[in-house]
Amino acid sequence: MRIVLLGPPAAGKGTQAKRITGAYNITHLSTGDMLRAQASAGTEIGKRIRETMSSGKLVSDPLVLAAVIEQVTRSDARGGFVLDGFPRTISQAVTFDDFLDAEGIELDFVIELRVDEQVLLDRIATRTREAEQTGNAVRADDTQEALKVRLVAYREQITPLIDYYRSRNLLNTVNGLQPVDVVTEQIFDVMKHRHEQSTIAIHNTAEQ
Repeated sequence: MRIVLLGPPAAGKGTQAKRITGAYNITHLSTGDMLRAQASAGTEIGKRIRETMSSGKLVSDPLVLAAVIEQVTRSDARGGFVLDGFPRTISQAVTFDDFLDAEGIELDFVIELRVDEQVLLDRIATRTREAEQTGNAVRADDTQEALKVRLVAYREQITPLIDYYRSRNLLNTVNGLQPVDVVTEQIFDVMKHRHEQSTIAIHNTAEQ
């Protein structure tokens, strides 16, 4: 099972991705984790990524694509994966689809977590405050100021991306502001429905 999980920063993608991968024994591929790992590596490219992320801006397509493709081709992702936070642009989506086609791999579906931006800003404020109170470090890209920049970039990119996946009949939208368990349940319902549709389609094809 191969899934793309879309949604703005702080929408809960990471939480839901971990629940999906735990239930279905597939690999969680978080572009944020990949990029943060490179940003902390101390390399010249890592420094560029860190500076970009700290300002709230999006990392360039070539760097993101290289990191994702490297992870997708690993053996532990061959059995299935959840891509968390990728793609973010049409260019990324099309290039990634071309790569999957060349590898003989298909996406099963795309899930969009839709949320209200003000709620996201409130979440980040709470998360930052709790981190400071407990003495934990606050990520440079995990502040209200950085989030506002990231949300503007997300809004600019998400509409054409949503239209793209909708045109491919892959898109499913879930209200991400519901309780976490309800969001998980609805995602699993989508996955079950999609699997049943796929099974019926394969059966019908075999009978023709």
